Amino acid sequence: MIPDFHNLASPYALQHAPLVDRGLPCLGLVLKMIATSIGLTPNTMLQLVTTNPLAIMMFLIGLALPLRASGTENDVGHAGKTSPLNVLFIMADDCTFSDLGIYGGQAQTPHLSGLVKEGMLFRRCFQSAPMCSPTRHSLYTGLYPVRSGAHPNHTFVREGVRSVAHYFKEAGYRVALSGKSHVNPRKAFPFEYSNARGKEGGAGNPDMDAVDRLLKECQDHATPFALFACSNEPHTPHDKGDVSAYPAEDIELPPHYVDTPEVRTAFARYLAEITFFDDQVGQCLDLIRRHGLEQSTLVMVVSEQGNSFPFAKWTCYDKGLQSGMVVRWPGKVKAEVQTEAMVEYVDVLPTFLDAAGLPIPNDLDGRSFLPVLLGNSSSHKTVCFGLQTSRGIHDGPEHYGIRSARSDRFRYIRNLTPQTPFRNTMMKSAWWKSWVRAAGLGQAHAQAMVDRFQNRPAEELYDCETDPWNLHNLAEDPAHQTTRATLAEALHQWMKDQGDLGQETERTALQRQWKNAPRAGQATP
Repeated sequence: MIPDFHNLASPYALQHAPLVDRGLPCLGLVLKMIATSIGLTPNTMLQLVTTNPLAIMMFLIGLALPLRASGTENDVGHAGKTSPLNVLFIMADDCTFSDLGIYGGQAQTPHLSGLVKEGMLFRRCFQSAPMCSPTRHSLYTGLYPVRSGAHPNHTFVREGVRSVAHYFKEAGYRVALSGKSHVNPRKAFPFEYSNARGKEGGAGNPDMDAVDRLLKECQDHATPFALFACSNEPHTPHDKGDVSAYPAEDIELPPHYVDTPEVRTAFARYLAEITFFDDQVGQCLDLIRRHGLEQSTLVMVVSEQGNSFPFAKWTCYDKGLQSGMVVRWPGKVKAEVQTEAMVEYVDVLPTFLDAAGLPIPNDLDGRSFLPVLLGNSSSHKTVCFGLQTSRGIHDGPEHYGIRSARSDRFRYIRNLTPQTPFRNTMMKSAWWKSWVRAAGLGQAHAQAMVDRFQNRPAEELYDCETDPWNLHNLAEDPAHQTTRATLAEALHQWMKDQGDLGQETERTALQRQWKNAPRAGQATP
């Protein structure tokens, strides 16, 4: 029986089809490897086997040991072409990285903890926008938000932008996205799509049955895959998970939160939903294991932007733009290691392409951090950038653009309209209203936090080593003026390179929302 490659015109399928068609799928792959190493075509090797099997058997035995000794090269990137790499990418939704158990947070994450023991934990991973849609567009395209056109929320990329789905499909991969998408238009993101809509997963979560079928088909047909399993958790309304594991009275609130019963209840539900997400990670890893794909699959898990509590999502503080990241790649990434290398979401696409041995387009903003994964480098970038386009967010301000540059230690923030109070949909929540009530009753901490969240200066500078919550603004501190000026200039140059006109870009942001796209179309799932 001839396997269905799903796309016989693909490079990978064409390379292997002649031997597979003769009913020798396993031997065919082995012979192709050997033929390539000695300068023969696969079909010439096949003819030798069929016409003089005894001679060729002795020849193969003679080759076995040296091939075994040198055959460790390809499993990676450009080193060879034995078996293609599979990719499993798992992403949370609105999850502050420091709340994960693997970063010392209170959320119980046993599956992620197990993954960390088998791979690399990144301590300085950042994204370029602290909200869902721009983040995902950036990740899949390898482009920063303004350059791709996808900088407000609920957005879409410019005509002609290509994504990870194009690059891997053209190499013979099946490229699937299960769960939350939030990218447009479909022609720019031609994934195979599936959503879970049952009670267990909920709309927008990975469909584990669909994932199971995909992995089985890929295994049966010897087809490589790039699978993106994108959760909708722990995004509000925080109604999943076992909240009894997080008694509200026992949890520890971040130092800038106003301690009210409403906040404790909401934060406990949020922590429970992180554990629900961790269970989804476990399900994905179990499916990879059950299909015998662990050794050939690079697994990456990220936490996306921060939660929807104050000073995280929709802001350029560290808790908004920093992300958790764990990578497991058996035989390539050392187990139980950590890295301080600074990487960004725009670097993920070129890294996947590099690891798979595929060409990296020259016009991407991101750069491969494969050397970091392989232990050949301990650094990657010196500055990471971020932006928040508030126009178009639910219940947001008319204009409130934010831009940021982050070095290994300091975060610089520029608020484009500091005279305008900041707001978003979170301010409708019961727990935010409890902050406002506490402030009205004269509680000093509540008054300070409510004011700080809504009214911000033109420039902010934070020492993220000593002040991880970004509470002490050093922008006017004489001792830090060199740092402020250096990061301000780096940010200015980045905006210039990206075509970011600052407030003018903010004013026209609604033109970049999918509902206002010049051509009608249906949003992807």
